[in-house]
Amino acid sequence: MTQILFYSITCILILNFLLDRWLDYLNTTKFSSELPEELKGIYEDKKYKESLRYEKVRLSFSLFTETFGFITILALFISGAFGWLDMEIRSWGINNPIFISLIYFAILGLLAEVFSLPVKYYNCFVIEQKFGFNQSTPRIFFLDQLKGLCVGGIFGGVILYLIVWIYLVAGNLFWLYSLGVISFFSLFMLFFYSSLIVPLFNKQTLLQDGELKEAITAFIAKTGFPLDDIYVIDGSKRSTKANAYFTGLGSKKRIVLYDTLISELETEEIVAVLAHEIGHYKNHHVYSGMFLSLVSTAFMLYVFAIVSAKPVFAEVLGSGFSGFHLSIISFGMLYTPLSQIIDLGMNYLSRKNEYQADRFAGLNYESKHLSSALKKLSVSNLNNLTPHSVYVFFHYSHPTLLQRLKKLSEI
Repeated sequence: MTQILFYSITCILILNFLLDRWLDYLNTTKFSSELPEELKGIYEDKKYKESLRYEKVRLSFSLFTETFGFITILALFISGAFGWLDMEIRSWGINNPIFISLIYFAILGLLAEVFSLPVKYYNCFVIEQKFGFNQSTPRIFFLDQLKGLCVGGIFGGVILYLIVWIYLVAGNLFWLYSLGVISFFSLFMLFFYSSLIVPLFNKQTLLQDGELKEAITAFIAKTGFPLDDIYVIDGSKRSTKANAYFTGLGSKKRIVLYDTLISELETEEIVAVLAHEIGHYKNHHVYSGMFLSLVSTAFMLYVFAIVSAKPVFAEVLGSGFSGFHLSIISFGMLYTPLSQIIDLGMNYLSRKNEYQADRFAGLNYESKHLSSALKKLSVSNLNNLTPHSVYVFFHYSHPTLLQRLKKLSEI
């Protein structure tokens, strides 16, 4: 049984890597040095060629980093390094299974951070810098990494402690109690992310009175959308890329606009972008998304609870001991194909939701303003506007710009 599981995981790792590379290759077949007819009026020829260069550089770098990551994971698995680390920690005289799991994942997390740090640095200060996106400094970059490590360590450690403890004491109901912990954390982050986590990295200020605030307030009143406050975040200290998001539920919803979005778009275009986001709430996408995510998580936890107790999940990693941390690693690799199928369904629903939110914005605010905003944001971010349809099917949570513009033109 151990040998069957070993070969199964090895095949899954290899096939998953080959699938991703095939999808990348398909995307390259859509590259063309000539401006496609459908992009005329959106991209200027010079800007289009720059977007191609950006996409090719990112693809080359992704190929290098993902190949390195694949070889590393495969080597760790085949060599039994995952099991060796478990036995090494146990040799320190630590007998508490919760502490063993915490130390195990802390070590793996720190090693992953060490290896990913040069990748993040190169992406930020070489690739993003080359194409004019980066606004960060080495000091901001390294502080962000340190803060992220601390926040992730604290929250991740607490959640892991609770889940391992539940795993040890709850028996067959492990999946249900664990789902409760994950659900509580998800709701906590939804309510308090912007007020507790974001200030550690960015400064948020209330949107000042003026034309933009009046236009947003008028549209909110028109649609009957309850709102707590409108904030501006200093995203320009790290990147020129623009963004906006909603957070919270009920009467505690908050709009957060990036200062880059305000500087790049006209007032009507910003309101149109927010109208799209309001469309998600009006169509109950936030709640349906949360529900589907919880169903997916519940299914994964239920399957894990059934198979995790089998010693083979630890043996396949090269350890002579069973443990939550070993089971979750081997199960995670084995679960990959099913996870991808679920992701395909989630992406399909997400793209459908984006069309509905666009339609809400188009019906309740002039669709031409949203179309104009989408064009500007896509061009300024050098988005790939001609991805392969199969790549979109596998990886895109949003429809392509051209697909969205076509639907908006029909309103």
